[in-house]
Amino acid sequence: MTETTQYDVTIIGGGLAGLALSIQLAAKKYSVALFEKEEYPFHKVCGEYISLESWDFIERLGLPLSAMQLPVIKKLIVSSPNGNALQHQLPLGGFGISRYVIDFELKKIAEAAGVSVHEHCKVEDVIFADGQFELHTAKGNFTSTICAGSFGKRSNLDVKWKRSFILKKNNKLSNYVGVKYHIKTNFPADTIALHNFKDGYCGISKVEDDTYCLCYLTNAANLRDNDNSIRELEKNVLYKNKHLKNIFETATMLFSTPVTISQISFAKKSQVQNHVLLCGDAAGIITPLCGNGMSMALHSSKIAAEAITDFLEHITTRPQMEAVYARNWQQLFGKRVFAGRLIQEGFGKTWITNLFISIMKRLPFLTGWLIKQTHGQPF
Repeated sequence: MTETTQYDVTIIGGGLAGLALSIQLAAKKYSVALFEKEEYPFHKVCGEYISLESWDFIERLGLPLSAMQLPVIKKLIVSSPNGNALQHQLPLGGFGISRYVIDFELKKIAEAAGVSVHEHCKVEDVIFADGQFELHTAKGNFTSTICAGSFGKRSNLDVKWKRSFILKKNNKLSNYVGVKYHIKTNFPADTIALHNFKDGYCGISKVEDDTYCLCYLTNAANLRDNDNSIRELEKNVLYKNKHLKNIFETATMLFSTPVTISQISFAKKSQVQNHVLLCGDAAGIITPLCGNGMSMALHSSKIAAEAITDFLEHITTRPQMEAVYARNWQQLFGKRVFAGRLIQEGFGKTWITNLFISIMKRLPFLTGWLIKQTHGQPF
């Protein structure tokens, strides 16, 4: 019989939100176990741009960003499928760092703080009864007083729990495909570009070590219409934007094959499910066109840690903890996610995107206003 281990908090998923949450709780001397189905370090589909609103928080977690010589990004370029491009200063700006690096560094900080990190350990089920959670995993059963989920955009638990976004029929906010490369190219280190193409867009920005992240999102129909071939999709659709054609034809690809993810949904999600507090993309995804998902994940871990601490210190009840966390999440991110959905819907058709970029070039204040809708304040 497998031994069951008891913790104050168990965390499902070891991305930014899960790792940051584990570090904060371990610093308060709670016993914490984190479960990650992959093995660090590993690549994942992500734009790898973090708003500077998160800089101080990440350094407080123990990661010395100031000493890492990371690219600081202050400029934005957005192009339409016809190649028309606008440029704009980013009011706050951001920095580039790969998930391969930041997740691995945070994992080491978590372990040093006393977190039990279980890699190659998929959580198959979570049962809540009599005020305790029981997790069934590939490495046996674990129990805890609190359970948090930071398992990304879509997981086996989402399906098992029949979450509302899983049950919804496919629409223009669901069933997206993400593709990511790391490349060597000639591109300004202080700039992030978002190049639109038919039913999708592709971002490029610098990360560490003279490497650039090239990541694009499109709907599944676009891939299907190109014989489910990523290469054919790129040649037949992305290349119609001259900026993308130039990048793909001149860059040195550092991956033998790209990192991919499918069935991405931007539909509304709940922040608490079956008494599990959800953080990061598990609680709600901002469209990549607006960026900043990494900052949202980190900030969500902060408010989750505060809510969990109040419960473990007997300041609040479990229902109060859940309500406070969901309310704070909505207050911080609700408008940003909503704005992202509206912008996402407007970039579905080529002619709309071409027209929109043309208008934005003439009205730079509109571009600035849209950027501010999708970014928060330092925390």
